[in-house]
Amino acid sequence: MAYIELGVDEHEFPGITGPMRYRPETAQPLNALAEVLLRAPHTLPAGERELIAAYVSGLNDCTFCCSSHSAFAAVQLDAGMGLVEKVRADLESAPVSPKLRALLHIAGAVQRSGREVTVELVEAARSEGATDVEIHDTVLIAAAFCMFNRYVDGLGTFAPQRQEDYLPMAERIVTQGYGV
Repeated sequence: MAYIELGVDEHEFPGITGPMRYRPETAQPLNALAEVLLRAPHTLPAGERELIAAYVSGLNDCTFCCSSHSAFAAVQLDAGMGLVEKVRADLESAPVSPKLRALLHIAGAVQRSGREVTVELVEAARSEGATDVEIHDTVLIAAAFCMFNRYVDGLGTFAPQRQEDYLPMAERIVTQGYGV
């Protein structure tokens, strides 16, 4: 049970959806940020951007955000949940492009502290073909998900334990977007 009364059935509105229903005036800019970062036209496919969100959420041990964004990534990546699980288990051996691996290293650094992002990490990403916009957005996705993770867990929201419970949310996000 959430730490505050959100006025919704937490099983119907788990994780971040409950607090967003509770405070729609704060939900609107948060959803707009997620929409721009994760779904807007970009040189990084939406599935890879969702994978960055899932990876950071896993590092933060946020069950709801990690599970939901893992599902969102999986339905948009050709290799599906198997790839998501491999990245989360062992980034170094996961079958992702060198560019995505370098961007995930940056995201992991942001998760620990923004000051852990180094010139070497940025140059490694650039050497694998990452653009400044991709580096920028990776940093912002990682930073935003640190905030989202703390929002969800700081209010003690409910998170379904079965990964399949996140698939309806994934289908809605892919077809309708954030904030719907």
